Amino acid sequence: MAYDETLASRVRRVLADRTDVTEKKMFGGLSFLVAGNMCCGIVGDELTARVRPQAYRAALARPHAREMDFTGRALTGYVYIGSAGLTSGSSLRAWVRRAVDFALTLAPKTR
Repeated sequence: MAYDETLASRVRRVLADRTDVTEKKMFGGLSFLVAGNMCCGIVGDELTARVRPQAYRAALARPHAREMDFTGRALTGYVYIGSAGLTSGSSLRAWVRRAVDFALTLAPKTR
């Protein structure tokens, strides 16, 4: 599956000040990892964001968010955000920051 390169560029700009970000093709799209942990990504024209378990239900209640059901069943802790919810820079930054904040709670992964 292809991913929206324009959205990928926007996410890269949000993450540009970090030195611990890598990119990897995952979930049929592109994923951004922080300190080796999946943080957010793009599948088609939607953002995927990994959120804190205690913030999962609240994230799903936000406009344009839904369960990430890549395999046909929901992946708890991951949400899709539709393109309509990413039109402003502030909304994209907020979602990416939520995902980065969670990734930073996890132990760094090294190769």
